Amino acid sequence: MQPISCILILKIMKDEIVKERHYNQSIDKVWNAITKAEEISKWFISADFKLEKGYQYTLTATEAHGGTQIKGEVLEVDPYTLKYTWDVEGTGMHTIVSWMLEEENGKTKLTLVHSGIAQFGEQGVEMMGHFDKGWEACLQVLPNYLENEATEPAH
Repeated sequence: MQPISCILILKIMKDEIVKERHYNQSIDKVWNAITKAEEISKWFISADFKLEKGYQYTLTATEAHGGTQIKGEVLEVDPYTLKYTWDVEGTGMHTIVSWMLEEENGKTKLTLVHSGIAQFGEQGVEMMGHFDKGWEACLQVLPNYLENEATEPAH
């Protein structure tokens, strides 16, 4: 078994985190959960977000998660593809987050890609670990939200 630091170094060399999940819900239900501010705020993080190319969004973590703000710009909005910059407060750098949905027999395949992390240089491995852990937490909460179960935002 490889130590976690070796795995993270290999991932940082690829410069991206990729998460793939399958949901029993329709593609439209999952799409709404990741693109509508009121829904994003229920399961993920407090969101000032609009599904418009060029929109300057702000996501704000709860105080329990440090109250960190993430700002960025929506870069791409195509049917079931969303891409935006991801600028974590205080870092001075932006990465790119992409969500892609595909319908599979009435169910939904979600692929999340977070790229551009290598630009953090020596802190890249640490940032990769933080981002990876954060996305895992979010994607663990999303199924509960999609099943209409009461939940708190992941961040």
